[in-house]
Amino acid sequence: MNYFLIIAEIISAASVIIGTVSAFWVWIKRIVEGLRCQLRSEMLHTYYKHQEDNTLRQYEYENFMLMYKAYKALKGNSFIDKIHDEVEKWKVEP
Repeated sequence: MNYFLIIAEIISAASVIIGTVSAFWVWIKRIVEGLRCQLRSEMLHTYYKHQEDNTLRQYEYENFMLMYKAYKALKGNSFIDKIHDEVEKWKVEP
């Protein structure tokens, strides 16, 4: 009889743990989604700001490349790849 109580307690604890992990996972996915969106938005802002003259300041270029690296690490899609490839060809000023 005690075995049934132990098994029931284990199942109950496991379901609580699974529920907590599941909620935490959903929360993490939303944060990652938000970070990707923010990175994409900032890179596009930089791109459109300098698109006419095709010139970036050194710090803007470095920031753009760091954002691109982070975006790709977060499984960002290929839309930004074309923007990145174009920005790499731009003139970088000190």
